[in-house]
Amino acid sequence: MNKRQLVLEDGTVFIGEGFGSEKPTNGEVVFNTGMSGYQEVISDPSYYGQIVMMTYPLVGNYGINRDDFETVTPFIQGFIVKEYCEHPSNFRSDESLSSFLKANDIPGIAGIDTRKLTKIIRQHGTMKGCITSIDEPAERIVERLKLTSERTDQVQQTSTVKPYVVPGRGLRIALVDFGMKHGILRELTKRNCHVTVVPYNYGADNILRLKPDGIMLTNGPGDPKDVPESIDMIKEVLGKIPLFGICLGHQLLALACGADTEKMKFGHRGANHPVKDLEKGKTYMTSQNHSYAVKPESLKQTDLTITQIALNDNTVEGIKHLKYPAFSVQYHPESSPGPEDTNHLFDQFLQMIHQTKAKDEEEAYA
Repeated sequence: MNKRQLVLEDGTVFIGEGFGSEKPTNGEVVFNTGMSGYQEVISDPSYYGQIVMMTYPLVGNYGINRDDFETVTPFIQGFIVKEYCEHPSNFRSDESLSSFLKANDIPGIAGIDTRKLTKIIRQHGTMKGCITSIDEPAERIVERLKLTSERTDQVQQTSTVKPYVVPGRGLRIALVDFGMKHGILRELTKRNCHVTVVPYNYGADNILRLKPDGIMLTNGPGDPKDVPESIDMIKEVLGKIPLFGICLGHQLLALACGADTEKMKFGHRGANHPVKDLEKGKTYMTSQNHSYAVKPESLKQTDLTITQIALNDNTVEGIKHLKYPAFSVQYHPESSPGPEDTNHLFDQFLQMIHQTKAKDEEEAYA
């Protein structure tokens, strides 16, 4: 390992040991509180353009395997850990974390005070950072970071370019890919759905031409307001086809119905976030990864109602439409990584589709 530094835009410098790729990298520094699941975190497209830090101190001890990827190509800019395990020990391990990062040209830094870094982010909010060699003066890096503008093309970079089909004999689902985790697709195919995955900018006319039974809006990176064409699409299909949104899809549904979103101070990222279902009176542990949230006060003038809230900060975690078959959640019910407490939401989505079809048939024969 070679010496490497992490420089934040406020001038804070951490010196550590490098692993993975040796290239320098810039990105928004965020933290994830999961105790495991680093492979799923690294391969989650929602982290596009970000340097991710794991708060759990030991990372890499079970290596990288073939089964736990959430996308084929990882999109993170860099990886930060307290202690990196160079020699993993697990019967599923195919390679070390460092060799995987090097193969995908992603730099990592280990041996820094991750507790201190977490406290800085929690106090001052997420900020831009740079992982580079210790030879470059920190002052010059800070100047460069301050001149770096935030990206607005994250969804365009992570969404599929062309539609494709994952065949099944069950309900036909149009899955709008904003930076989809494979876990969402896995839950639908597990239920024998016939899934057509379409790009983020696939218009409403094209989606309706597929004659889907339901529409799934996936997770994805960045600000939901950066994809206005998707908001317009949702407005057109709402009320025509049952709809279920996850994470970014949740925020887009809210915007399409007239609500508003805002960037959070440091977001929610981890596998241990408690969420209360206001309708059932139950609390679930959830997997989360998002920088933006729906403003609760903005829902008052819409046809949406809050169904779930985060118990840590009371942010909006679930909404449903009062007139149309449409609902969404801010967290990841497919988990990967994290608890599987909310897998039933996929069944709820399919049940909503069946109920809507039965209602339509009843009205047609009335």
